[in-house]
Amino acid sequence: MDQHAQRRLEEVLDREIEAARSLAANLAAERAALTGDSPEAVEQKAAEKIRLLGVIESLETERRALSAAPGDSRFAATLAERWRSLMELMAGCRGANEVNGRIIRVRQNQIRQLLDIVRGGPAITYSPQGKTFAKALRALARA
Repeated sequence: MDQHAQRRLEEVLDREIEAARSLAANLAAERAALTGDSPEAVEQKAAEKIRLLGVIESLETERRALSAAPGDSRFAATLAERWRSLMELMAGCRGANEVNGRIIRVRQNQIRQLLDIVRGGPAITYSPQGKTFAKALRALARA
């Protein structure tokens, strides 16, 4: 691999690391939006997440193309550190995204339960022993 290609590969990895840092920050902001009361903020953070994932995917394609050329072992050592950094950032992003997914599932379940109550369906309640059971309620509203 020539010097120019090595520099390009380093630049691509650095840009990919920066995009992963932006994704991590966005996922933290998305988590805050998910626990808040602004659907617009959730939509904005989700759109930004999708954009950042596209940037990372594009950079990954470019990095793979550049990595196909053989290089020397000294250069490989400098790239290994960048690669480890990128992999740590992406693992953190994966974990944050999984947490956000759990928050979404909990919120969906809460909304489903509230809609059931409004529609007059059985509400999930707890017995004195802490077990759940459905208890029929009157509808709060009739359409």
